[in-house]
Amino acid sequence: MLKAVILIGGSQKGTRFRPLSFEVPKPLFPVAGVPMIQHHIEACSKVPNMKEILLIGFYQPSDELSRFLTLAQQEFKVCIRYLQEYVALGTGGGLYHFRDQILSGNPEKFFVMNTDVCSEFPLMQMMEFQQARGQINAFVMLGTTANRRQSMNYGCIVENQQTHEVLHYVEKPSTFVSDIINCGIYLFTPDIFQYIGEVFRRNQQDLSIEEGTNGWQRVEIIRLEQDIFTTMAGRGSLYIYKTEGFWSQIKSAGSAIYANRLYLNRYQTTHPDRLAEDRQCGPRIIGNVYIHPTATIDPTAVLGPNVTISMGVTIGAGVRVRESIILHGASLQDHSCVLNCIVGWDSTIGKWSRVEGTPSDPNPNDPHAKIDSETLFSDGKLNPSITILGCNVSIPSEVIILNSIVLPHKELNRSFKNQIIL
Repeated sequence: MLKAVILIGGSQKGTRFRPLSFEVPKPLFPVAGVPMIQHHIEACSKVPNMKEILLIGFYQPSDELSRFLTLAQQEFKVCIRYLQEYVALGTGGGLYHFRDQILSGNPEKFFVMNTDVCSEFPLMQMMEFQQARGQINAFVMLGTTANRRQSMNYGCIVENQQTHEVLHYVEKPSTFVSDIINCGIYLFTPDIFQYIGEVFRRNQQDLSIEEGTNGWQRVEIIRLEQDIFTTMAGRGSLYIYKTEGFWSQIKSAGSAIYANRLYLNRYQTTHPDRLAEDRQCGPRIIGNVYIHPTATIDPTAVLGPNVTISMGVTIGAGVRVRESIILHGASLQDHSCVLNCIVGWDSTIGKWSRVEGTPSDPNPNDPHAKIDSETLFSDGKLNPSITILGCNVSIPSEVIILNSIVLPHKELNRSFKNQIIL
């Protein structure tokens, strides 16, 4: 029997995902036509003998989350439950807090994955890799290769190249350690709780517990990366499986556009039915495009590559859309142009307007390049990035919005460039 745990964080996180995270919890933000977390759940559901998927985070339960869980259970035929932390407990603290729920039913192994990653999720390969080690209690982390400069933005792994044992682990080092990075996807056995328990007991000893919950909070906050993996490395129990498939973080709205591209490309083999076809009577389709069946699109529109059109979207005559996500209920009026953008729920772009951003793609000439962690400002100026329109934004006709972020419920009356419009 197997289980999976998906760490979804909570509302205190995801600040780089604003203003999109104002309207929907980040794990439910649609990437390639489905909520971000659905890609994780689908991958888990394909693993034989997967009995339960647990979501751990500190989002307040909501109708939207409950509705998603109900629909996902029906679609993937696996039990899915949400376990809410009383406070953010870290990537290891949440696991330890809910260890009884995770171990209920005596699973042999369980996967743990962060929700803000985009991947092929080679879960079966990780299991085969673990079995090949010949160690019943070996733990496996998924790794990939980054370039030398970017590796320092991630957890860095030094491995034994013959056995693939993790010899050394450093989270976001200040100097170069290794070009192999942690992908935030793990395969554990129940023995992992012995290691987490050691940290918990050490926290208890280091902290004289205060009355009330504050002291307990500090004891229970445990980070897998800094607190567990750094001490496990070199002890013969932690191994790395390196993937050659795609992987990226989804920390910001710009990285969601890149993840959208990766998942749409993946659909060519996993879900060709989700990709629109270039038909004579329909809009012109270039590359990979997802169109929700409820969208209304004029046949003279040109879409793609790497475009997602969500439920109830209306696209007028002569519209051009490229490298963008158009969210539920948006309207793109005749001859508008949308490039490298996320257009928010129920937003409107007027006729002959141009809404454009600057992509933050990895270096195409470097096979190991990852998407850079974006900072909004440098030297007091807004860095060029994708353009984001929040919920219910109205763009007038014949204007240009370039490299800007527009907060929800704004009605613009002129062109803007390199601005956050509050």
